[in-house]
Amino acid sequence: MARVAVAALTLAFVVWRLGTGPFVDGIRTIDARVLLAALAIGVVTTVCCAWRWRIVADGLGVDLTLPAAIAAYYRSQFLNVVLPGGILGDVHRGVSHGRDASDVGRGLRAVGWERSAGQLIQILLSAVVLLVLPSPVRSAMPLVAFGTVLVVGVVLVVSRARPAGGVSRWARVRRAAAGDIRHGLLARGAWPGIVVASGIAVAGYAATFLIAARTTGTPASAITMLPLAMLVLLAMVLPNIGGWGPREGITAWLFAAAGLGAAQGVTTAVVFGVMTFVATLPGAVVLVAAWLMRDKDAPPPEHARPRRMRVAIRSDGATDV
Repeated sequence: MARVAVAALTLAFVVWRLGTGPFVDGIRTIDARVLLAALAIGVVTTVCCAWRWRIVADGLGVDLTLPAAIAAYYRSQFLNVVLPGGILGDVHRGVSHGRDASDVGRGLRAVGWERSAGQLIQILLSAVVLLVLPSPVRSAMPLVAFGTVLVVGVVLVVSRARPAGGVSRWARVRRAAAGDIRHGLLARGAWPGIVVASGIAVAGYAATFLIAARTTGTPASAITMLPLAMLVLLAMVLPNIGGWGPREGITAWLFAAAGLGAAQGVTTAVVFGVMTFVATLPGAVVLVAAWLMRDKDAPPPEHARPRRMRVAIRSDGATDV
């Protein structure tokens, strides 16, 4: 509840400071070409993310086919967008996959490590872009780069550490985490695919933001907009309401700091938000199809089942039904 409240307050503050005009302007600038571009890019990013999930799940010993992964990933993205918090779709994906594999814990771990790997690659790519290109946060980048290297180092140390002895809860967690990282993320056949899939997905998200900025008439070049796009993507992991809240606040601040105007930033964020939502709409189709299949396979109600007739033969030769 507190996470949702923070997101709501952020969105309310943006509306209070800038009014509803930037939001209305963003909706007005959207046309069919923008929505088709969002759907097309969404196919690429979703397939890459589903492939990454399949690689991690396979490393953890959980069977998952690519078509099933794509359908489940679309569904989870749609639920993440329409439900508060932004993670409920991923939780549902992990639980559903775990139930199908008869191991809910491992299913949830596969989703958790897959998402963590994707975010780590996104942070690394963002750090490179922000170190090379000018941005409002360039002065803080040496500290951010140091922190990123530190996190990567910790991950490598944990994955290569010898399993801790003992039966304490902390020891079991360390053993499980080290094994998952070693087999699910850093295995020789796993990490190249994870890096490639994550890199393509991040490029797709950034391209979506650049299209949104161009749609709203933002005059800055792609070189100027790319660092802003990477920062907005990082902000999207913060608590939100269906994707709204921090995204608009961060984009308004970044555009103002870059001399592009806070209102222009909100308008771009609105277009980006609509494009993101449209890209997840195939997930709604997956949900409806699953509901229809479940209703079709469900047994008929008791009163609709044919009654079985029991016939008894009495000693006098008559029958009782």
